[in-house]
Amino acid sequence: MKVLGVSGSPRKEGVSGVHKLVKTVLENTGCEYELISLRGKKISGCIACLGCAKDNICKVKDDMTELREKIAEADAYVIGAPNYYSTLNGITHAFLERWFQFRHQERDTLWGKLGVAVGVGGKTGIFPVNEIEKFFMYSFIETAAKVVGQGAAACYSCGYGETCKVGVPYFMYGEGVKITPEIIPDVSKQPDVVRAAADAGKLLGERLKNNDRGAVTGKMQKKMQEKMQEMIEHSA
Repeated sequence: MKVLGVSGSPRKEGVSGVHKLVKTVLENTGCEYELISLRGKKISGCIACLGCAKDNICKVKDDMTELREKIAEADAYVIGAPNYYSTLNGITHAFLERWFQFRHQERDTLWGKLGVAVGVGGKTGIFPVNEIEKFFMYSFIETAAKVVGQGAAACYSCGYGETCKVGVPYFMYGEGVKITPEIIPDVSKQPDVVRAAADAGKLLGERLKNNDRGAVTGKMQKKMQEKMQEMIEHSA
């Protein structure tokens, strides 16, 4: 079994909470894994050209092209992203939009696989986690676990964090805040979060030992149908 990990953070590996947590999940699966970073990659969003409808291969030529085979071949996914404006950051959203290429004519390339959603934000990472779970659902991938951590908002390192009255440090600590290493959030210093990431990896590894893709597919298709019916009822 092979697990594909994707860090959607634009930050360097050493300072990215997303990268750290995705790696922790992967290391605890007991499976072969590959971790790729979207940092520096050029990936556009879906352009709705429908060029993929006939053969399930996206025709947009950018860095997503080389990732397609890795996505198709993996048995499970660990996708992590930072919280930007209470949702996914742009490149992670674009990356997941392009999974549209796998779903035409009932092609089951991704159906019934498993995933772990990882999110990190200045206050919480729950928003990107929920968005990743939604993207998983559209591909009939079951979210086996979620990992949410608190990371350092850009305000801590922009150079104006101590004086800007609309920045995260001011909102959290008030006027006169002094930015010190002690107050800068770091997932590595959050034992519960690190433990949750490790537990998520172990759970994913166990699930993969006897994952019934057919059963998972049926479960996720039912969930999708229920969501669609809810949308129709709410719009009526």
